[in-house]
Amino acid sequence: MPPKSKAATAAAAEPVSLEDLFSAIHRHIEAGEYPQAVKVADQVLAAAPGDEDAVRCKVVAHIKSDATDKALAAIRAAERLPIDLSYYKAYCYYRQNKLQEALEILNGQEETTDVLQLESQIYYRLARMNDCLNSYEKLQKFKIDSMDLKINTMAALVAAGRASEVHAAMKAQKVDLTTRALRDARSFELAYNSACALIENKKYSEAKEQLDLAKRIGKEELMVEDYAEDEIEYELAPVSAQLAYVQQLQGQTQEAMETYVNMINKKSGDPSSLAVATTNLVSLKGTKDAADGLRKLDRLVEKSTAPNQLQLIETLEFKLSPRQKEALYSARVLLLLHANKIDQAQELVSGLLGMFRDSIFPVLLQAAVHVREKKVPKAEEVLSRYAEKHPDDSKGVLLALAQIAANANHFQIAADSLSKISDIQHMPATVATLVALKERISDSNGASSVLDSAIQWWKNAMTEDNKLDVFMREAASFKLNHGRDEEACQLYEQLVKSCGSTEALAGLVATSARTDLEKAEQYEKKLKPLPGLKGINVESLEKTSGARHVDQAMKVDVPEEVKKQKAKKRKRKPKYPKNFDPANPGPPPDPERWLPKRERSSYRPKRKDKRAQVRGAQGSVSKDKHDASATSSKVSQSTTTAKAPEPPKSNKSRNKKSRR
Repeated sequence: MPPKSKAATAAAAEPVSLEDLFSAIHRHIEAGEYPQAVKVADQVLAAAPGDEDAVRCKVVAHIKSDATDKALAAIRAAERLPIDLSYYKAYCYYRQNKLQEALEILNGQEETTDVLQLESQIYYRLARMNDCLNSYEKLQKFKIDSMDLKINTMAALVAAGRASEVHAAMKAQKVDLTTRALRDARSFELAYNSACALIENKKYSEAKEQLDLAKRIGKEELMVEDYAEDEIEYELAPVSAQLAYVQQLQGQTQEAMETYVNMINKKSGDPSSLAVATTNLVSLKGTKDAADGLRKLDRLVEKSTAPNQLQLIETLEFKLSPRQKEALYSARVLLLLHANKIDQAQELVSGLLGMFRDSIFPVLLQAAVHVREKKVPKAEEVLSRYAEKHPDDSKGVLLALAQIAANANHFQIAADSLSKISDIQHMPATVATLVALKERISDSNGASSVLDSAIQWWKNAMTEDNKLDVFMREAASFKLNHGRDEEACQLYEQLVKSCGSTEALAGLVATSARTDLEKAEQYEKKLKPLPGLKGINVESLEKTSGARHVDQAMKVDVPEEVKKQKAKKRKRKPKYPKNFDPANPGPPPDPERWLPKRERSSYRPKRKDKRAQVRGAQGSVSKDKHDASATSSKVSQSTTTAKAPEPPKSNKSRNKKSRR
């Protein structure tokens, strides 16, 4: 190895200036060469220990290279220095999904734009959407005109179940969500989130249009960046899954199923999109091929050593929202129930109750497991307990309780459950169900009060599709059938005054005839006469054979001509079989001729032939062995030819044959 020159030795010994080193750090970070930036930062710290800028550059370079453990180590090494690296520490915990630790660190920080943005992301991951939206509202005070902020605000509103507020919130931020404006804005994420809000608002046609737009914009942007076709399909997998979901909601099940199957088979999407597609496909198939659906979902679930502890595979645990996780686990429980794996379903439900404490779905699934185990009282107890603890969020639970109780003939429990749902008491289906349940328990007064309450609600309702006439007509019919003639008469009279229909007028006449005859005669005059009744003589009609007097039956004289016609009735000759002589009919047919032979009284079963039995000591051979084998072969031949059985012969003929 040649010796180093003096100039090279002098250059190596000459210290590099800090400015040059920082310039090198900046150059490496701009080029994405983060490990090299860390090395240069170490050179700066060797020359100037405790340099704040060098420490920050080193920590940021580690974070940029996804080495969060090394970044945390560098932060801990700098704890003795007067440098505040709390934000970077919180960000490292956020990247490691240690969300609570990250949030605790940020709680004492000044609310800068960086802190608020990180805080909002943590709240979003924790599914604390209202807190997330509060952070976004604070960010808007800084007057940041960022499209990412607007897109994230939309996503948080949809995830919080406040999709109806999206339009107003975006209008306040001067964002137009019409399809034409989105086309001009050429923002893939904005169109996608706007479509998600429309789906939550059940505007599926508009959502499909904006999803198609988002897919087209995203494809054009990725093609400009020289993405391959399969890479474009991978990047746009969330849009494809959402499009298939809209098709599923619109009843286009075949198209949706093809999209889901194509995504799963090709694995053309990120893990979260594939998990959503798998869950939706399983729900679309329902009970068909439950074993295959379980296999698909089991690939997404990880075995946990802790009891009642649920966990998805690593790529999904922190990428799926709580709502998506709940849907996945719920689908798995239902498939386990259909596959009669009750124990596994019970174990999974126990884990869900601990994971989703504020959700209604685990409670419904627990009740479903009890019903499958034929423990209906236990299911009713679970649902009743939840409804008592959460009266404002128990509509679905009460409906499920009513259905389970009605199927078990617990009509009182079913009626009480439906009566607790105040916002559907006026609906026709609810009223009809409640009336039927009250009638089952012989509570006609309760059924009548249900109808009266519904009538009162529709009287005060200001809706275009008013059901007042329908309810009044049904209530009048019900009261009439249950002996409440006066109440029925009042209802029919109100109907006549409000709509004046012929049906209501006829009902009023029929009802008032029982209570007030004068009123019945008064309203009867308003009925239109039926055509063809003017030429009928009522007195002659009463004298016909079909009419009877109220007090005594009147005798009607039958004319002689009618009597003669009845007497002259011709008698038809009976038809006999061909060549049958009725004078000599012969013996009567056997009454048992259509019965099988075994069921006839003359049937006698054949006796077993005991002559082929071997007598004597064990191992001895009968002298008639040869004859017996020949006889057995003949019998087997006769059975294969399937001839008609002959009548049994007497024992004498058998003895004669054997003597020969």
